[in-house]
Amino acid sequence: MTTSLASEIPVSVSRYEFDTMLSFSRTVFRLKDNAAYLSRLSERLPHTAQIQSEWPSVLMGFDFHLTPDGPKLIEINNNAGGLYIGEGRWMPQPDIPELYGHLEPRLVEMFRAEWATIAIMDENVTGQFMYPEMLAYADLLRKDGRQVFVISPEQLQLRDDGLVYDGVRVDVIYNRHTDFYLEGDDVAHIRRAYERGLVAINPHPRSYALIGDKSRMVDWWREGLLEQCVDQDVAEQIRSVTPETHQLSELDADKAWSDRKHWVFKPAARHGGKGVLLGKAMSRKRYNALDIADTIVQRMIPASEVDVEGTNGEKNRMKLDIRLYMHGEKLIALAGRVWLGQVTNFRQAGSGWVPIGITA
Repeated sequence: MTTSLASEIPVSVSRYEFDTMLSFSRTVFRLKDNAAYLSRLSERLPHTAQIQSEWPSVLMGFDFHLTPDGPKLIEINNNAGGLYIGEGRWMPQPDIPELYGHLEPRLVEMFRAEWATIAIMDENVTGQFMYPEMLAYADLLRKDGRQVFVISPEQLQLRDDGLVYDGVRVDVIYNRHTDFYLEGDDVAHIRRAYERGLVAINPHPRSYALIGDKSRMVDWWREGLLEQCVDQDVAEQIRSVTPETHQLSELDADKAWSDRKHWVFKPAARHGGKGVLLGKAMSRKRYNALDIADTIVQRMIPASEVDVEGTNGEKNRMKLDIRLYMHGEKLIALAGRVWLGQVTNFRQAGSGWVPIGITA
């Protein structure tokens, strides 16, 4: 079993909270086509992120904490997992108009019909915690008539006509690797193929650069930047949901230290919760060792708490965040994560994923 399901019983969020999260996710996605926004970022984007793609990235994950002031964004994930719950089952979904039909067809429809041969790729793929989920996606796509391989980067060979696995040319890579810009040596041949237009990659580097990179949240809080790109109400909407975020190198170091209990310190270039430090638990020695050029500081937003009825029937008070899985402006799925402790993880007994329900 890949995803640890903490409860079969949905955790409820209000229609207002759901609408806020969905509207925010759609608004942020639309920034990718905003000419003023693009002009302010273009010089800072890596080469692979300059390559444009008309097809939205699959399964963009927007993660939120729920607060008395409404939902607050925590992270945007470029290759969000967690929907497969094992034994041939996928995360149950609420019956709401925004989710048409069944989950499995929605997942398949994210992959363009002309992508006949698909490589689902991750570093050391068989050793990944989400490997069973990748196999489940492969099964879904094979049922749709696609040829699918679940592989590591080194299993692909670059030829003049494209990337090949076991003699078969690959149309698209469903990228579960967290080297979003394809900068590592292990994916150098894939980067060359992508730059030459020999293979599609999805989620693609541009979606990460324009939406998922934590540095974008810094940009959204730069004075006047959003106002030069969007209407005032849109700028206010984005900032009302995105916690105050700054580059550590742009703050007064002593003041940032004295205010540390109010901040979370995140490596700009890492995925998910890896390397995240809570200011209230950080020593001065650890603070002084931070790479200020690669550290983002974000206003601390405590996770909401919820009573979760576990598989044994007992109720446990746990922390909660909500993930919206998006394909462009289309909502694909919802899921919640519940856990104990300071940061999101599933090491404690009873932690895991939960279905989400929407109340009036």
